[in-house]
Formats: sequence, C-alpha cells, structure tokens
Amino acid sequence: MRETVKETPFAAGAFRERALSQRGRPPEHAIRDHGDHKLNPDLFAYYEDLDMRAAAVLVPVVDYGDEARVIFTRRTTKLRKHSGQIAFPGGSIDPDDRSPEDAALRESEEEIGLARQFVQPVARLPDYLAGSGFRITPVLSVVRPGFSLKINPDEVDTVFEVPLGFIMDPANHARGSAMLGGKVRQYYEIKFGDHRIWGITAGIVRTIYERLYA
Repeated sequence: MRETVKETPFAAGAFRERALSQRGRPPEHAIRDHGDHKLNPDLFAYYEDLDMRAAAVLVPVVDYGDEARVIFTRRTTKLRKHSGQIAFPGGSIDPDDRSPEDAALRESEEEIGLARQFVQPVARLPDYLAGSGFRITPVLSVVRPGFSLKINPDEVDTVFEVPLGFIMDPANHARGSAMLGGKVRQYYEIKFGDHRIWGITAGIVRTIYERLYA
C-alpha cells in the first residue's frame, strides 16, 4: 500500500486548498475585519470621502514543493504613487479587463513578465482600501515553476521571493504607526533581509494570515 504523504501547511497545494475555502466567505462583508483596517476603524469615514479607483494585485505563490515562496516587487522611485515601496504586481483595472483576475494577470505580465499560462488564480481576498484612492482586490494564485521574469524598469526596480511560511508567521508581523490625513494610522510591517514590507502590502499579507492560517 502506498503511504499517503501529507503536505506541509506552507506547500502550494495546501495554500490552494485554504484559499479555495474563501469562496464561501463573501469578501465584501469583511473589509473592516482584517489586516490594518481592523487597527484603524476610524479611517473608514476618511475612505468614504475618496473617489476610489478599482485596482487588483496578484499574490503569486510559487509551487516549490513543501515550501512555497511568494513573489514581491520593489516599485521604482520614478512612480508618482507608492514609489520605492514593496508591492505585489498589479495596478488599475482598465475598461478592457474582464475581471480583477484579468487585470492582475495583465499587470503582472507588464511589470515583471510573468506569463499567465504559469499562473492559476484561486480566490479573492476582501478588498483593501488604500489612502491613495485605490480599492484593491487581491487575487490569490499559485504559480507553476518554469517561468522566467523580465522586469519593466519604468515600474519595478527588483523582484524577490519570500518563503510563505515566513510571512505567515505572526511573530514576523511587527506594528508601526504614521500620520495620514492628520490622524495616526497603525500598520503592519515585515522585515525580510534588507526588504521592509509594510503599508498596503503588509496589510494584505496580514489578511491572508488571518483568513487562511490564524
């Protein structure tokens, strides 16, 4: 009899199964309940005054066996918004995009050359409301190895990977604060080597942890 090998919690297959479980949890009712939105309930009045633009980001979890890794980018300092910050590939949803998934895949191809045939979108997280005026839909995905990347230097300075187990460890989720619109805003930050993941991206990471692994 063949012995059944159980995947580790941070293998891509286990991540996929956990992400699929989100399809029964309506994300539109959970914006306030997770990540740094939960830390800043008073900021929703501020968000309601903004004309939010729809956007989407791809959360690319690469299937490397027992220990999946997650692709991040560092945005170039040339950009007008969120320049120099760590981010997931993504951007505004264009009129020609059929869905947030389509927008996230298109932006990933344009920014880092990640071909969509290697990417399996799995589920969406609750939208993230950014103070810069974007309503962001995070698209959880599993990426098959064998891809190659080509960075668009007008948008991205560098690409790097972080073990899924590392960013899903709450011990690595520090808290900080900053002024936004005259109010103190609480945020999460995760340090990995020389990289500081914070703000929007860390808020999305924290939401993944709370929804899938907590």
